[in-house]
This record gives sequence, C-alpha cells and structure tokens, in this order.
Amino acid sequence: MKLDDCFSDSYAQARRKFLDAAADAGLQVESRIHPERGRDGEELAMDVVRDGPVDATALLVLSSACHGVEGFCGSGVQVAALRDAQWREQARGKGVAVLYVHALNPYGFSHIRRTTQENVDLNRNFHDFTKPLPKNPGYAELHPLMFPDHWPPSPENEAKLQAWVEKNGAAAYQAAISSGQHEFPDGMYYGGLGPTWSNRTLREVLRAHGRTLRRIGWIDFHTGLGPSGLGERIYAGPDDADEVARVRSWWDGGGQTPVTSIYDGSSTSSKLTGMMWTCVGDECPDAEYTGIAMEYGTQPLQQVLQAVRAEHWLNQHPEATPELAASIKRQMLEAFYTDTPEWRQRIWEQAREAMGQAVEGLGR
Repeated sequence: MKLDDCFSDSYAQARRKFLDAAADAGLQVESRIHPERGRDGEELAMDVVRDGPVDATALLVLSSACHGVEGFCGSGVQVAALRDAQWREQARGKGVAVLYVHALNPYGFSHIRRTTQENVDLNRNFHDFTKPLPKNPGYAELHPLMFPDHWPPSPENEAKLQAWVEKNGAAAYQAAISSGQHEFPDGMYYGGLGPTWSNRTLREVLRAHGRTLRRIGWIDFHTGLGPSGLGERIYAGPDDADEVARVRSWWDGGGQTPVTSIYDGSSTSSKLTGMMWTCVGDECPDAEYTGIAMEYGTQPLQQVLQAVRAEHWLNQHPEATPELAASIKRQMLEAFYTDTPEWRQRIWEQAREAMGQAVEGLGR
C-alpha cells in the first residue's frame, strides 16, 4: 500500500478512493445522499461501509469529516484501513465489526469549511432542542469584533481583539470562540437551533448498525489542535470516572500521548457543548460506549483560529474577489491538513495503533 495514494486533494477524489477501496475489499456501501451539491457540482453523501462478522456484538466506528475540511485527514486514514488486510484480519479475529462512516459532513468537506450547509458546527449540534440552549456570553462580546467590513482586518480591529485577549486571557478567548454558541447563525462554532442533516443522518446510521450491540467503540478523526503531526487522544464521553478509566485502559500507553480530557483541563480542546458522542446513548441505549476524538495538530492555535475566522468572513461576503476567496480557502485548508508525506505517515501510524488498541478493548 502506498500511503500517499490514500489521501486526496478534493472531496470528490476522496469519495472515489473510499468507494474503490470498499469495492476492492468486497464490501458494500450504503450512500445517504446529501440535499446539496459540492463545490464543483458533484454529488455529496455520507457513505457507510460495514466490515466484519454479521453477528458481531461489538462494533468499532471510524468516522471522518465531522468538521468538513478535517476530512482530508480522516478520509485518508479510512482508505488506508480498508486497504490494510492485516488490520481487517485483526478486527475479525477479535469478533469486532468495523463501521466506516465517510464524510459525516460532506458539504463542509467539499466546500473547504468546518461547518455544515447550515453554517453549524456538527460537534456542537447534539442537544435536546426542546430545552433551553447553553449561553456563551464571551462569544457575544467577541462576535462584533470577529468580522469587520473588510478583510484582512484593520490594525484598529486587531488591537481591540487583542485587548480583549489581554484582559481575559488566551484560554478564555479559545473557550469563548470554540465552545459553542447559539445566538449568531453566521458566526463561528454555531450550534444551531435544531438538528442538522448530518445529525439526523448519523442517528439513522447508528440505529441501523448499533441498536442491538453490546459494545460500541468510536474513533472520530479531527485536526487543528496541538503540535504538528501529534495525535492527541481526547476522551469523548460523559464526566464519569469509571468511563474515563475504561477509555484510558484501552488507549493509554504505546509510546503515544496519554488520553486527555476536556473535564480536567488536560486537553488542548476547551470544554464543549452539544458534542456528537451523546447520540450513541440516544440511539443505542443498550450498548456500552467507549470513544475518543483523535486530534492531529497542524499549525499554532492562533493561526488556526484566524483561518476559521477568515473563512467565516468569506462566507458572509460572497462579493469578495476571486483572488481573496482563493487565498482564504487555501489558508483554511492548510490550517487543517498538512500536505506532506511525513505528516501523513505520522497520522497513519498513530491511527493504526489506536485502531488496534480499540479492537483489543472491544474484544476483551
């Protein structure tokens, strides 16, 4: 297997490689077609492949592109996994089925956005929308400063933003920007006022494949936080000591970073609201769930946040010149995908180890 051939330069190419890898492995694909079209007019879909024993009681979910543009990394891992006969045999030998969910958010993947077509951050969208939604007063203060009339921002605008950071701290800035907000539909990290297409469709997939299972493991691939190429294993579950202990019994060790948590401050991520993992309990209530977000670093945090800010500004300003639009999209892609053989090799090695550890944990 040539690893570089598993990664792609566009959503359309990534989807074709995923479908071809599934066909080469003799596996069927379920395609849930998205209502919108891609950047180049292509069909969009959440494609699902299940590999392993039909009577398996344990399932490992491997998912990509929760945050659209981050799918360039996750899709490459999924294609490599489907082409890895030794990995597939390891999972089968433990009686574990593997569910590949390709492009949770195909719209964002194709259009080089983190968000869905509704401008929603999918990993802030899993709420009970019949109840009051969480407030984010910090973001409410920052929103007017985030999107000036012109891009790049003026020195005056940047000075006001920097003054807020100096007054409140860098950690407070990250939390205010990224934890999730529901008041500004055109803003950053917007959680929405109802379930998105991706939310509803993922729930359908989980009901179809996980409703009767005893155990579900999940690795959701992300990029954009932490040192370049390092895969941080971020606990994705409730603030419960026993569940944290089980996750760490699976994924700690092996020479990689220990499992971190948003609850104890050890993660590069801020504490979030409306996280995707919560839907497992809703749709597969009888299954014991154990999951992580595999977060690969790319660029320094402030550089990544500035790229997200610029891309949101562009979405609000369709009149921007083609040259400026192309520059912002290039900045966005580079913030979430490092297009070098060395980076891709590190990503795959860490993913392959985490996948093997998950299968061992599920097979116990």
